[in-house]
Amino acid sequence: MTMMDQLTHRGLAQLATKYGGLLHLQMGSLHVVAVSTPEMAREVLQVQDGIFSNRPANVAIAYLTYDRADMAFADYGPFWRQMRKICVIKLFSRRRAESWASVREEVDLTVRTVMKKTGVPVNIGELVFSLTRNITYRAAFGSFSHDGQDEFVEIMQEFSKLFGAFNLADFIPWLGWIHANEFNRRLARARESLDEFIDTIIDDHLAKKRGNTEGKLDGVEVESDMVDELMAFYSEEDASATKKYVDDSQSGFKINRDHIKALIMDIMFGGTETVASAIEWAMSELMKSPEDLKKVQQELSDKVGLTRFVHESDLENLTYLKICIKETLRLHPPIPLLLHETAEDSVVSGYRIPAKSRVMINAYAIGRDPSSWEDPDTFKPSRFLNDGAPDFKGNDFKYIPFGSGRRSCPGMQLGLYALELSVANLLHCFNWVLPDGMKPSELDMEDMFGLTAPRVIRLVAVPSYRLTFPLKV
Repeated sequence: MTMMDQLTHRGLAQLATKYGGLLHLQMGSLHVVAVSTPEMAREVLQVQDGIFSNRPANVAIAYLTYDRADMAFADYGPFWRQMRKICVIKLFSRRRAESWASVREEVDLTVRTVMKKTGVPVNIGELVFSLTRNITYRAAFGSFSHDGQDEFVEIMQEFSKLFGAFNLADFIPWLGWIHANEFNRRLARARESLDEFIDTIIDDHLAKKRGNTEGKLDGVEVESDMVDELMAFYSEEDASATKKYVDDSQSGFKINRDHIKALIMDIMFGGTETVASAIEWAMSELMKSPEDLKKVQQELSDKVGLTRFVHESDLENLTYLKICIKETLRLHPPIPLLLHETAEDSVVSGYRIPAKSRVMINAYAIGRDPSSWEDPDTFKPSRFLNDGAPDFKGNDFKYIPFGSGRRSCPGMQLGLYALELSVANLLHCFNWVLPDGMKPSELDMEDMFGLTAPRVIRLVAVPSYRLTFPLKV
């Protein structure tokens, strides 16, 4: 328990250099296993994927996800498979055009926002967090005006604090009473706030559904959002049974309000901070490496031209941009510690790991493993031009920015699209210089530990317009 400050992605990476790629820690009654090398990751995520496919949930997570009624923290099994299927096919699919349209439109609005600030310092960290928040909020709730967004962000911020808060009951259950009262009051207030917010949205969607005929409401075309997609599976009947089994009857799989709330929370967490952090890190790494930045902008000039924005169809032709993003995700994976839990006793590399052990797969350490990568701490995009360079699919265990196996990120394609289109347009439309004469070598690249690992100091830079056509703002 005296090592709590070392249980970060960086701290565990340091411990791995001393103790190896499979490290056991005893935290009260909890067994914790840290996995820090590609070989150990393969054993856990591929060879024994079925045993390691559960997610751990502390007291706060279990309560705030309505007893794991979501996809991110549900145990592996029939219920989880149905929830993932809904997410992959109905929410994140390329066929769901509204989600992808929200990316294009919000990126366009962000470019116009920056245009108003040319010549003055812009906080890129805040800018891109606002961008990804708008994208996910619109995709989830269909609100172009972002009404109620500030309230919802406050709710999510409190959830994030509670998810990561130290709670003695998670490690020594019989001592949990020591600070339980205030902690439990915070949990109850947070969940009540989410209930009020999303219940109103669900009721609005039910009313819309009743008055909606063939995609129209009062004769006006209605844009579908993620809540609409989830309402197709909605039923208040037999709510307690939904999590216990998969209904194979003619009515099909059904979910209730708790599932919708928990899934929306997954989407907002998974689509906002992770993507925003990746965009900010990509911009930071390129500004710290002017030669690579120059190559990306030259490629944009050659492949897109200076008379228009970057379109979705251009992305496939932007090879150097793509490898810069791959290299960014190697150094700064969106979620540095991938959390798993053992469903039963297992043996890895000759060591017994008990059931219900918490397994932390250190994607950060694996991406910087010196036995897998030359100059592992150096930003060197050209390494991804080599034959046999790994991709995002999760089959090469030295590179797992989106995880691997059954619990890999279901929204990877949509997240990558938002990342690539945002970085491409910010670099294509504007030249960026650091403020107050700061040199690229002086840029602070420290990260902050949390569910994601954003920059400690937000990236601030001064834009100047780069294209040749006048942009109306």
